[in-house]
Amino acid sequence: MSMFSWGAGSRKGLRRSDVVVDSNSGVHFVRPKSKIQDISVGRRIAAFLRGDGNVDYLWSVESSDGKAKPGKLNSLNLKEKIKEIRCGDAHVVLISHGGKVFLMDTTQIPRCMKGLNSEHITQVACGDQHSIALSQGGQLFTWGQNSNGQLGLGKGEPSTMSPQPLKSLAGIPLSQISAGGDHSFVLSLSGAVFGWGKNSAGQLGLGDLSDRPEPVDVSCLSLKKTIFISCGTEHTAILVKDGVVFTCGSGRYGQLGHNSFRDELRPRLVAELWGSKVSQIACGKHHTLALVGSSKIYSFGRGDQGQLGNGQIVNQCVPLSTCALITSVEQRVTKLIAGGNLSFALFDSTQECQKGPAKHKPTIKKREALDEKKIDKWISGCNSSWKRIQSEITAIFSSASSINGSFLETGCDEHYKTSTGYSGLDLSLARIAFEKLSTTKKERRVMMKVSQVVEQHLLPSLSPSPAGVEGLRVYLILPELLRVLLKQHRGTDLAVLLAEAILRLHPDSLKALGMLWSSLSGSFIGAFVTTFRSVCETLLVGIPKRLFGPEALQKVVEVLQRVYEATHRRQVPENMFQIKNIIAQTTLKMLESCPCIFDLEAKYAVFKGTAEKMKASGFSNFWLPPAEFELTVRRTELLESVLSQLRSADHHQFRMPLKVKFEEEDGVDIGGVSRAFFKLITNAFSTEGSKTLEIYDDSQCVWFRPDRTICTGTSESLYLGMIFGMALYNLCTVDSTYPQALFKKLLGLKPTLEDLEELSPCQARGLKQLLDEDEDVIDDLYLDFCVSTVKGHDLIQDGGNVLVSKANRKRYVDLYVDYVLNTSVTRQFEDFSKGFDLGCPCRTWTMFRPDELMNTLCGEVEYQWEELQKNAIYICTPTDKTVKDFWKVFFEYSDENKKKFLSFVQGTDRLPVGGLAKLRLTVSKLNVTNADERYPQASTCYISLALPNYSTIHTLRKNLTHAINHCEEFGCS
Repeated sequence: MSMFSWGAGSRKGLRRSDVVVDSNSGVHFVRPKSKIQDISVGRRIAAFLRGDGNVDYLWSVESSDGKAKPGKLNSLNLKEKIKEIRCGDAHVVLISHGGKVFLMDTTQIPRCMKGLNSEHITQVACGDQHSIALSQGGQLFTWGQNSNGQLGLGKGEPSTMSPQPLKSLAGIPLSQISAGGDHSFVLSLSGAVFGWGKNSAGQLGLGDLSDRPEPVDVSCLSLKKTIFISCGTEHTAILVKDGVVFTCGSGRYGQLGHNSFRDELRPRLVAELWGSKVSQIACGKHHTLALVGSSKIYSFGRGDQGQLGNGQIVNQCVPLSTCALITSVEQRVTKLIAGGNLSFALFDSTQECQKGPAKHKPTIKKREALDEKKIDKWISGCNSSWKRIQSEITAIFSSASSINGSFLETGCDEHYKTSTGYSGLDLSLARIAFEKLSTTKKERRVMMKVSQVVEQHLLPSLSPSPAGVEGLRVYLILPELLRVLLKQHRGTDLAVLLAEAILRLHPDSLKALGMLWSSLSGSFIGAFVTTFRSVCETLLVGIPKRLFGPEALQKVVEVLQRVYEATHRRQVPENMFQIKNIIAQTTLKMLESCPCIFDLEAKYAVFKGTAEKMKASGFSNFWLPPAEFELTVRRTELLESVLSQLRSADHHQFRMPLKVKFEEEDGVDIGGVSRAFFKLITNAFSTEGSKTLEIYDDSQCVWFRPDRTICTGTSESLYLGMIFGMALYNLCTVDSTYPQALFKKLLGLKPTLEDLEELSPCQARGLKQLLDEDEDVIDDLYLDFCVSTVKGHDLIQDGGNVLVSKANRKRYVDLYVDYVLNTSVTRQFEDFSKGFDLGCPCRTWTMFRPDELMNTLCGEVEYQWEELQKNAIYICTPTDKTVKDFWKVFFEYSDENKKKFLSFVQGTDRLPVGGLAKLRLTVSKLNVTNADERYPQASTCYISLALPNYSTIHTLRKNLTHAINHCEEFGCS
């Protein structure tokens, strides 16, 4: 391997056996007898790494006039063979092939860095007076001066010569580290760039001049596919995979290449290199080099000591080619090097030119990562090399960065698109890998070792605030491991520890993880949910908890709730999250914080139990009859009699059990009278000339009248809300048909166009057509931002003068929906909501979803009529002829008559939560004379039916039909 060198003292330090050819440009062609593998240059030192792993160095000395002069070339005598060297101002850091780190300072005596003895170091970088090291496990260490925060340890941290772990970047899979002057950079495998330290000229690319004592994401480089970073004293160059170069920082000498000498606070594309496909870059103290093709080198920046290689000693602010000597000979530049005021180009012989230009590549091969090849090796060598395999398993599965750097989606460089909406992972690779590890009993000890390392080392080490999305990949990969372990009836402990790690995340990181969950395909999010639900079911049956306490179930359930909240808008099936048989072991805290695991029946059971306890809590003297909230109402003036009593009621009365008494009727309310009452009163609100409600013709749904049509001071909505709340609290249903938007609003959710469609299909259809129309059709409508049904109401300021267009139609639709369902009924709904809270003091109703709250309050809408017969209770012989005739007649009825029958026996045709399966109809025989002249009797209190002993089925049909159509009786018989 030969090289070119140019710049200050570029001939110094070469052995006598090296051949030197001068050119007029100041570029020296060197063909050393022994191969030079790498070179690094600082202010006072230059080091040469030979092909045999030995190192020569040249230490400059200050002359009497204060100028530095090259000293004598020396060789380092180290037992270890060196594979990498980096120079600072006055120190050299070396890495051996065994991963050991040596430091040589002005004493010129190399010493092993004791603080890194336990680490296998793969990369080092040096600034002027600080150093960075990256371990094989992905841990970053820094030491040296910290005057500008260049160590990244945080504000106020002192300088130190002892390597310190940089914990803020823990878990990020890094491919490259770089340092220059007093600032530092790292590059992740998927192209994320983090910088810290001095920023006096904008060299961190963050858009300002403030120093950063901790790593900060250079977000403007996101998705650029960055593959290499090089740092000068006060400037930075960035190379992306497409061969484009960006620079930022000081432009004092033209080192940014933007045809100016201005500083740049953000990375700016070097336009003169656009389209040139740059393959390598290197920054010296104040100059920059770029390699295009196999051997064409461009330089720009400071040139007073010949460091630009163009034969001139002037500064240059645009990239220009170096001397013709370099390009005149067929060769392939393998490495471009710049440091201080020197430049070097190492190149291969002409025989190797066919390989094309050497490029900067992410150093994945230097890092531990899990892949199919490694897994195959573990499986095949499970018997012969178990100790080595255990060591490899520990190295990989104890390191978050190793896991986060595994299973990347490398096709078409997809992983470079990593963002909060995309993990950059191919989880199918993870699934295949873990499945392969568990295929036979022989490999189970591998899985056991993996599980042990993850539990004992990886999970406890995870940072609660990963520096970027790549640090969150572990939370997507480990569930695939957990899925396989659960198949082997193991992994419960790991699941709980994983749940704890997820819940430890900072809210911002947890939000980002939620976005990653929402981006997963159905197969993987389904597997995630199924896995954690399975763990919950295991914990419910009392599996021993050796690593966790009784709160383990709560933690795993909380993770399920987080996943639900992140994914439910993607219409992930609700029942996927629901856990069977959880009611007996649940707590109110779990219910309030994690409602997703409960189905409607379970939530209803918990709500019912909580409400009953609340009612009972007001009984101070157990020997006295319980206090009740009694309403005595008149059928003929139902609305007036109810409102007058609600106005005078004390708020504490709403906590008591409700008992309804109809004047001049003998019924005792043990449930049936209340059910009938709520049916009548809610119907009266919507039909008896209501001031606050209206019925939409096209849907027959009830909704609030707009506030503008209501007189100030009207409080009817307040009492309507009380009635709804009381019905829910007392486990009854209401009769009127309200859209789901009402229940969304009660739960604090914003109604949508789909909700408007339920209330007013005609309006919604018009708005949907508007969203689908072509631009010219929309223009012809001359539609403005006003509500056409409300004269003078603008949806936006001066809306009458703003026409709807293709560009703003979505906004118009959103504003229109918001007006109808929110803005126009603000006061009405606020009164209703206030009344609802008064009527239902048991706040656990907030656990319901909108559709669940609607079904609970308005009744189930699906009638499985066979369930009524299936669950009936008989105080007679079920095979009696009259009973058999009754069921035959019942199933002959239309759905309308069947619902009338329900009203006849229970006071309402609305079904409780659980539907007809939860309704217990008691059927008995009525022993009376002249049976054919008698009608069936019902008790709404007990949901019972008494049948006279009819002589024929025809008589039963006639009398039963008359009873269900004309019965006005309420109360117990």
